Amino acid sequence: MISRRRFGTFLRAGALAFAGSLSFAHAAAADTIKLGIVGPFSGPFALQGKNFQAGVEAWLTQNGKSVGGHEIEIVYRDLPTANPQQARALAQELIVKDKVQYLGGVYFTPDAMAITPLLKQGNVPLVIFNAATSAIMTSSPLVVRTSFTTAQTTTPLGKAAADRGITKFVSAVTDYGPGVDAEGAFKKAVEAAGGQVVETIRMPLNTTEFSPIMQRIRDAGAQGVFAFLPSGPPTLGFVKAFSDTGLKPAGVKLFATGDLTQESDLPALGEAAAGMITGFHYAISHDSEVNRAFVAAGEKAIGGPGQLTFPAVGAYDGMYVIAKMIAATGGKQDAEKAVEAVKGLAWESPRGPVKIDPETRHITQTIYLREVAKDAKGNWINKEIQSFPGQKDPGLAK
Repeated sequence: MISRRRFGTFLRAGALAFAGSLSFAHAAAADTIKLGIVGPFSGPFALQGKNFQAGVEAWLTQNGKSVGGHEIEIVYRDLPTANPQQARALAQELIVKDKVQYLGGVYFTPDAMAITPLLKQGNVPLVIFNAATSAIMTSSPLVVRTSFTTAQTTTPLGKAAADRGITKFVSAVTDYGPGVDAEGAFKKAVEAAGGQVVETIRMPLNTTEFSPIMQRIRDAGAQGVFAFLPSGPPTLGFVKAFSDTGLKPAGVKLFATGDLTQESDLPALGEAAAGMITGFHYAISHDSEVNRAFVAAGEKAIGGPGQLTFPAVGAYDGMYVIAKMIAATGGKQDAEKAVEAVKGLAWESPRGPVKIDPETRHITQTIYLREVAKDAKGNWINKEIQSFPGQKDPGLAK
């Protein structure tokens, strides 16, 4: 079971104790290596944390619970919603009290940015399973990412949207790091292909009422809309509102990152999402033997079909990277050596061929253009219709 604990305000005294305690961080080989995973295991985004856990457990089931004779112990910490102060407190406790040698997980960007200042002194790498802002990678050299960025998934989507003959777009994104990145990447790609973003709308992270947003889109006279919101209750509400307020019936096309059509939401979205085009790094329906084996293990870990979605593959591949780090360091605590060992690492993921870029430590991968459609059994899926292989993160381009 996941340990769910409540934490109070992060006190200055705790910060001072943390600074003093780090000098005693263990550096010798250990029989048990602890991995601390921070994620939303309760609250409105609990499904995403559940997918973190499913990805971890799927990897352990397929590969075993030890690397080089060292058993891996997973320590989960619950962070229900974006809360940088609490994220820092949880990471501090994992490093000092639980003596983890590796950190993983993190759903929201602000939480990742709060954790990265602790890594060097704590001698601990952080493997990002989800948080999708490009700037995370520049905040510490001890961060490796196995998920995606919104700039990476959105750049091919912008070109594909413009190539469909749509010239006038409105962008509607959640107003925080990934949303700003997504907006900028889409606008740049659309304009390069001859289109135009006539209005940009930024929504607070806690937005649940989308009717005013839909009216602004209608007033702008857009032919197409680009949207990004973090997966969870808001994405379901946005897509439903787009259809219910008449924009979809009027012929306005909705383009988005795959966050808006995660597989667990597709049955509820149904016809409201039919034909919607998204750009993303992974779909449960991806056609490969590696993916079918992963989905089988992941669905078993999560408790059945219908709940497995994209954060699971970020966690699954994150475990692969962490295992390589453990092997390279012989179980010793050496964050710099661990990160250095996986620069340039390439493997076959459930999403397709991937590689850790040696310069940025971000994952290079295929981005897929997908359409919401029914499969042969009548189930709604994200059907892959076009591939853009070898995509790095444009947000980190020099």
